[in-house]
Amino acid sequence: MRVVIAEDSVLLREGLARLLADGGIETVAAVSDGPALVAAVHEHEPDLAIVDVRMPPSHTDEGVRAALEVRAARPEFPILVLSQYVEERYAGDLIGKAVGYLLKERVADVAEFLATVRQVAAGGTVIDPEVVMQLLGRRRRGPLDTLSPREREVLALMAEGRSNTAIAARLVVSEGAVEKHISGIFAKLALGPAPEDHRRVLAVLTYLGR
Repeated sequence: MRVVIAEDSVLLREGLARLLADGGIETVAAVSDGPALVAAVHEHEPDLAIVDVRMPPSHTDEGVRAALEVRAARPEFPILVLSQYVEERYAGDLIGKAVGYLLKERVADVAEFLATVRQVAAGGTVIDPEVVMQLLGRRRRGPLDTLSPREREVLALMAEGRSNTAIAARLVVSEGAVEKHISGIFAKLALGPAPEDHRRVLAVLTYLGR
């Protein structure tokens, strides 16, 4: 796997590259601002970009804007966003297929971080649980209010990027029970026949208040 890192902190940038290398993942470019990220993705055509939300010159949303620019040109390109804090105003614009959103503190769990990198690069969606909770806290009443407490638990775990097997293990139920709950979620959210992955992403987006 080949990765581009966009992070203005030299220490974190080099640390990420070292963690990735130890996991057998090659960093083909490590840059410090948005325009350099866009150029690096165009030049190297990596499998994934790891992007900080806040980068020079204003340290507000340069990373987000660069990530969205990359996705506009390459809609399926995998991006893993790292943020020091939960950036609610940006998270909704970034969440979708082949996107991860993690707080930087999660990098300390190396095994989980590398698993997230691989999952996002493979087209998965991984959202930090803290991001999920904060976005959920500001949603308005809507279709989600029709879900049962168990269906809410299942959908919350789906939003964290967990598979049916992982959800079953977490809730100590069978995979068949998880599949039944997911079917109920799809029905209550009016997500009709479509590829399973597509409906799964749409359900998560609804959960996060898009």
